[in-house]
Amino acid sequence: MKPRFTAVASGGTAPRTESSGRRAELLEAADLGAALDADGCAVVKGLLSAEQCAEIASLYDRDERFRRRVVMASFGYGSGEYKYFAYPLPEVVARLREELYAPLAAVANRWNERLSIETRFPGTLAAWLERCRRAGQMRPTPLLLRYGPNDYNCLHQDIYGEHVFPLQVAFLLSAPGRDFSGGEFVLTEQRPRRQSRVEVVPLAQGDGVVFPVRERPVEGKRGFHLVRLRHGVSRVRAGQRLTLGIIFHDAR
Repeated sequence: MKPRFTAVASGGTAPRTESSGRRAELLEAADLGAALDADGCAVVKGLLSAEQCAEIASLYDRDERFRRRVVMASFGYGSGEYKYFAYPLPEVVARLREELYAPLAAVANRWNERLSIETRFPGTLAAWLERCRRAGQMRPTPLLLRYGPNDYNCLHQDIYGEHVFPLQVAFLLSAPGRDFSGGEFVLTEQRPRRQSRVEVVPLAQGDGVVFPVRERPVEGKRGFHLVRLRHGVSRVRAGQRLTLGIIFHDAR
């Protein structure tokens, strides 16, 4: 089903569609919590159709949909560029953010419980964004990233203010092998008194990878402790790679 890009205000509720029902089934079947606990990330296959990927990617050249463009080389972030969406978000982006929030909030709350952290995340995206607004975090953070030949993204964390939702999602909008080569999603994990563990995550067009923003709990001999993570994208060898990033906390 081809989505219509009518506006949905921040925190608004988008109508349920055939596509959103299918995505809910895929999320339920993916067992996100178990994969995140075991591997530090979870890939959900086919969350977006090829048509939806093309529609979202086509927004990149519509400057009126965005609040800011960032050229990575200007800040030492890597090579390539990205744009942050403005509110109101395009319908498909708003719906993805809303649909993904609830199952990930359940994982986030379980993680905080394991770590004896008192903070709990509300059950709805609207309530969470209201908490961000009260702290002055009102700028939307979902973004589109575009890489060309020899572009890459340095290892980093997406922290924008006091309130941080601990999980985020990246969707690959381009088709590996057809649209580009190289450009693998990379995740590193630093455990205490150990060298970093590196995970290269294979993605197909339309897949979503769920991963921690900056840390996750890992069980050790003395209970659970935090390990820190960073993510990035390796060098694109040829072609063009576009990605949709869904971050759940807004920015100051």
